[in-house]
Amino acid sequence: MISESMTGETSLHQELEVLSVSKRLVRSLSQKMKRKSHGNVREDEDTNGFSLRCPTLYVRGGGCKVGDEFGDNGCRRRFSTSAEEGKKYKPVCGTGFGIGASTGFWKRSNRKVPAVGSVHVFLPDDIIEMCLVRLPLTSLMKARLVCKKWRSLTTTSRFMQLRRDGCYQTPWLFLLGGVKDGFCSREIHAFDVSFNKWHKVESEVLKGRFLFSVISIRDDVYVIGGCSSLTNFGKLDRSSVKTHKGVLVFSPLTKSWHKVASMKHARSKPVLGVCEVNSDSLIIRSQHNRNDRRMIRTRIGGVSDVYEDPHRLSVRRQHQHETEVKPYRQKSEHSNAKNSRRFLIIAVGGVGSWDEPLESCEIYDSSSNKWMEIQRLPVDLGVVCSGVVCNSMFYVYSEIDNLAVYDMQMGYWVRIQTNALPTRVHEYYPKLISHDKRLFMVSVSWCEGDGQIGRRNKAVRKVWELDFVGYKWNEISTHPDAPMDWNAMFVGDKNLVFGVEMFKIFGQVLDFVTMFDVSDASKSWAHMSRNQVAHELDASSCATKSVAVVHL
Repeated sequence: MISESMTGETSLHQELEVLSVSKRLVRSLSQKMKRKSHGNVREDEDTNGFSLRCPTLYVRGGGCKVGDEFGDNGCRRRFSTSAEEGKKYKPVCGTGFGIGASTGFWKRSNRKVPAVGSVHVFLPDDIIEMCLVRLPLTSLMKARLVCKKWRSLTTTSRFMQLRRDGCYQTPWLFLLGGVKDGFCSREIHAFDVSFNKWHKVESEVLKGRFLFSVISIRDDVYVIGGCSSLTNFGKLDRSSVKTHKGVLVFSPLTKSWHKVASMKHARSKPVLGVCEVNSDSLIIRSQHNRNDRRMIRTRIGGVSDVYEDPHRLSVRRQHQHETEVKPYRQKSEHSNAKNSRRFLIIAVGGVGSWDEPLESCEIYDSSSNKWMEIQRLPVDLGVVCSGVVCNSMFYVYSEIDNLAVYDMQMGYWVRIQTNALPTRVHEYYPKLISHDKRLFMVSVSWCEGDGQIGRRNKAVRKVWELDFVGYKWNEISTHPDAPMDWNAMFVGDKNLVFGVEMFKIFGQVLDFVTMFDVSDASKSWAHMSRNQVAHELDASSCATKSVAVVHL
């Protein structure tokens, strides 16, 4: 009996062991089947036969997985099929996600992640660039916060060049030099023309600097010259100031600053112009003393003395002790002609360290990162108040209504005699604007009372165009608003002219942004923005403001 009972217990124990082994086999088999049905992304090969583990073998730059397996920190996360995980996270890319969406972060979603049959797609870097390059700037800044991959793709020089070549950039107005609570404001106000919206950028670099000039070059804003208080740093105090000759560069896309070579002379509010040239362009370097300023070249009625008597007034025939002309050919930093484009910045006039009006001029070459002096302003030209580069020639206008042009290739100034404009209000300085080899000027003139008895004259802002054949100013448009700002800023951008006006009235500072299309047959101005920025600034910002337009 004992042997029979022992034999029964042994057989029962063996059956239990077999049953437990079978359960383990079934469990492992079911897990394998479940992983296979889910299409685990950690397998080396998918059904199409290409590797999902290392996309760098198949696409340039490594590709980017579109799915919910990467967190916002770029690390791989295990795939979860639970309902809670499906509610907690939503994929960044893939089905139902728009690249141009305003949000770029992980987002809660009530839609459940399917447990079986999930599809995971990988996008190459080229396709991601094609999508991101079309975003407006505000959406692009948010897209950079999605992951490290997108940030690295959108901050390369190749990506910036794609935006420029594809004409995906839109104009932005940058307002600098504001004063807030008596101190030089650190804020840069940027106006998105496409969406009619202002944005604010904090910058510690501009703290304490005022009365500087700005100019836009490609994607950057150059801040040139200016002043700062010696006794009260950061405060707008003109009793004891230091005039700067340094040049700062602001990159709006990266919100970064850097310095370039300083000018030869310290200046506040210099008149600036910029021109892009080829890398193999010949620059004539001229060094003139005060005596050579007696050699004045004039152009009256479209005829220049230089061309009438080339042997007497030619630059190459000047005496060696008066003028030293040296050919200066810059070396290209890049062998490719497309990438070897360089630009020149010309700075003339301004106010010196002792509040004296300057007559010196200098040019900055980006390829050599150096400033070099050029011929001084002509005699009796007057204090220069505006300038612009048109057709590779730098035109300047003075406060006493004289026009002169600097030939960058030949290296000398030419006075231009034009027809007399209607009586101008001299408290408002004219502004020169260039577009497609056309030269415009915005000035304030007195308008008669239309012949009505008892009607008083009024001041109106008009736009004039210079006829290069007869050298006559022709009126093309009239600004609809009354000229309240004597330091109104007008900048040209292709066929558009943007005007920024700030003035104080009834104890409140107001601002207006207007736009004028020179190619429009109606010749009418459009209001873009009203009273959005100036109410936070002091009235002294009307005199210290500077405006630049950049395509971003």
